[in-house]
Amino acid sequence: MAVACAGPALAQDAQVDELVVTGIRASLQQSLETKRAADAIVDSVTAEDVGKFPNTNVAEALTMVPGVTVDRQFGQGEKVSILGTDPALNRTLLNGQTVASADWFILDSPGRTFNYALLAPQIVGRVDIYKSPEARIDEGSIGGTVNVVTRRPLDMKPMLAAASIGYLYNDRSEEGDLQGALMGSWKNEAETFGIALSVQKATDQLRRDGIETYGTMAASNWAGGNADNPVDSRNFGCTGTCASTLGANLNARSPNAFGTSFFEQERDRTSYTASLQYRPTEEIELEFNWLKIQANYDNLNQSMYAFQGNTWNSLGALTALTVNNGIVTSASFHNALSVLDVQSREAEMNSDTYDFRGKYQGDGWDLSGAAGFSKADGGTKKQVFLEFLNWADYTVDISSQPGQLTYANNVQGNPAAFATDPGWSGNLVEKPTTDEEKYAQADFGMDLDGVIKRVQVGYKFRRHETTQQYAGIAVTGVSAPASLFNPSAAPGNYLDGFNSNQQMKNRFRIDGGAMVSYVEGGTWLAPGRAMPTPSIFAAPEFTAGNWAIQEDINALYAQAEIDSGELRGNFGVRYVYTDVDSAGYVCNPGSPCAGPADWTWKSSQKSYDNFLPSVNLVYSVREDLLLRFAAAQVIARPNYADMTNFFQLSDGILIGSGGNPNLDPYKSSNFNMSAEWYFQPQAIVAVEFFYKDISNYILQQTAPEQYFNQSQGRVTTYQISRPHNAGTADIKGVSIAYQQNYAYGFGLLANYTYADGNGSEGQDLPFNSKHQVNISPFYENGPIQLRATYTWRSEYFTGVDRGDNMYVKDSDNLDISGTYNFTDNVSLTLAGMNLTDAEYYAYANVEAMPRAAYRTGRKYMATVSLSF
Repeated sequence: MAVACAGPALAQDAQVDELVVTGIRASLQQSLETKRAADAIVDSVTAEDVGKFPNTNVAEALTMVPGVTVDRQFGQGEKVSILGTDPALNRTLLNGQTVASADWFILDSPGRTFNYALLAPQIVGRVDIYKSPEARIDEGSIGGTVNVVTRRPLDMKPMLAAASIGYLYNDRSEEGDLQGALMGSWKNEAETFGIALSVQKATDQLRRDGIETYGTMAASNWAGGNADNPVDSRNFGCTGTCASTLGANLNARSPNAFGTSFFEQERDRTSYTASLQYRPTEEIELEFNWLKIQANYDNLNQSMYAFQGNTWNSLGALTALTVNNGIVTSASFHNALSVLDVQSREAEMNSDTYDFRGKYQGDGWDLSGAAGFSKADGGTKKQVFLEFLNWADYTVDISSQPGQLTYANNVQGNPAAFATDPGWSGNLVEKPTTDEEKYAQADFGMDLDGVIKRVQVGYKFRRHETTQQYAGIAVTGVSAPASLFNPSAAPGNYLDGFNSNQQMKNRFRIDGGAMVSYVEGGTWLAPGRAMPTPSIFAAPEFTAGNWAIQEDINALYAQAEIDSGELRGNFGVRYVYTDVDSAGYVCNPGSPCAGPADWTWKSSQKSYDNFLPSVNLVYSVREDLLLRFAAAQVIARPNYADMTNFFQLSDGILIGSGGNPNLDPYKSSNFNMSAEWYFQPQAIVAVEFFYKDISNYILQQTAPEQYFNQSQGRVTTYQISRPHNAGTADIKGVSIAYQQNYAYGFGLLANYTYADGNGSEGQDLPFNSKHQVNISPFYENGPIQLRATYTWRSEYFTGVDRGDNMYVKDSDNLDISGTYNFTDNVSLTLAGMNLTDAEYYAYANVEAMPRAAYRTGRKYMATVSLSF
């Protein structure tokens, strides 16, 4: 893989023309040529060879691009930010068209982010990152547009076969799996017809160890300040120093709940591709591309936590506390609630994409068209959830992050100490999603003489449909201890790298399969009682979580390309009309929202149009020095789930989230300037300045709302987060990139990006890391290739949750790989990924208030590649 930081390709001298480069240097050269020839501000990542895109994930490969950051909440890069923007404000295209995507995690709802975990890296020939738009390219991104370019059979050798087999091992899960890929292409001697086929199989046994908290609370809740249960601990065990400290710090903040998580998942992905090209004459070309992805993401989560903020079981149980700088750093309780939540989930993501395109090349003009569709389904097909309760004496201490949980009697290692409550034992949930886009476009271009070299116009229609179904049912009547489900101690390396204690490290876990078999077996049911079946009307959050979005987009564009010698580029305008139909269940006013008669399926329409001008200019100061300027008006549409009237609730901790059908799209005026000095072959120093003036910025805001609480059997007050157009924002910054080959086969890529994003009232913007550093030295000589990639990003804001500003602490990552080419056709690659075992540390407002700390382990992979 190689990355280049872009302008017109310069003619190479004879010596360079004759030089044949392969591997890392070849990919770097191709990336630089792509960047240099582009009229827009573009960075490119190129595969080293057919089927050889070394990262296990395409998103990870983009981390070396200046201004690109990756979020790794589950250990893999799944979401990409460009130039300090939210991942939802960027677009990912496959060969210029939308790829339907889906998420697997039950807490995620369909949005506009692309899940890069779906995309097998072996199918990629090149990835182009457009940091400035062109009128001909689909709108919808404020940060940038990622275009994944696959290989075409007529561009490859007449007969090609490539295969790889690898073994991936994770040192935290202590599991390993075989990986494999096959690819073949053929074209006839006349080069009028070609076909390429591939299949990839990847499996990853993921284990994520974590320490978590679930919301924050004011200390006043232990002093009678909770309206639902105004019990005061000072009337019970909180006396003396405890009472005086509490009385003096009623506004201090504490975790609402604190404990450990044990998350296991098998990620199994199979991808198929087919590409056909037919070029019967020099004027006519037809092409068909197909991509199919089948991925299973079944997972088991076991969270064991002290629930010191529980309204009914803990508010009167406080016996001691310590407060430092407004944070309750330590709190002890007598006979307070603890919980073990176990959720077994069947999750999958599937995608099918079909693309047809054709082109006619006339004498100085051309006409092209494309049509296709992409559909995906995902989400949680089934969740079986049991909740086990315990009352004990314990102390929560977060004075040293992420914190420790200590019991007077070690219940964390005693499965018999936790048992379900027959009144509410858990639930059964189904939350599948679908995503589909159909498109058709036509483009006409004409070549001209003079400064304006080419004029291009086109029309495109897109229809995007996204749905979510949400059904569930409470499980009641189960009276079972956790010891019933084949409990065992956590693995010996559990919580390695964390500031934890032996009680936490040696906690127990249960067998998720045994739990599911028990629940579905129904032996716990009372005589004559039927097995509960998930229903969309079982609770308000389920009903409101069913929704559908249809978005029709009509776009016209005109673009002109100019070249006057030293000055070249393009300018144009794109007109877009968007019509949205948002439908979902709405509770009838005054009804208890308890059954089908209380709900009505309602739809609402919203439409808007936008004129989006853009200009990209490149000035050649001299042969090796380019100056670039770009300006554009752009939009980004709200996430699909955000535009609905859905909401979801967590009955135990009284929180929830929802949508807002009245959202407007983001709008932004973008400006970019850059200088690129190609001071020697395959080398560059580049500086880019960028500024984005954004209006209609969407942020989450939290407010109290009242709903019927299924677990408590009454109406309670929840803190509900919903999206709102919060006003304006701006992002400004600079990116500096350096790339050079040295003597004796050594070379270096390095870049730094500064991105400062703020809302109109100074609020932070989601996923905006102010600082980012990437360094990648490499060595390539003869049969040996070595490469290291180090990335670091500063802290970043992720959103508002239950009134708290949520952040992720700065983190770094180190990958190292080495390849030995035994022959031109056979190679062995050894790779180590996430060698720092980076900690994903999320916190609320300040670092001293942890929300979650996760580690997913180091990965090691050995791959044998063959090509003929």
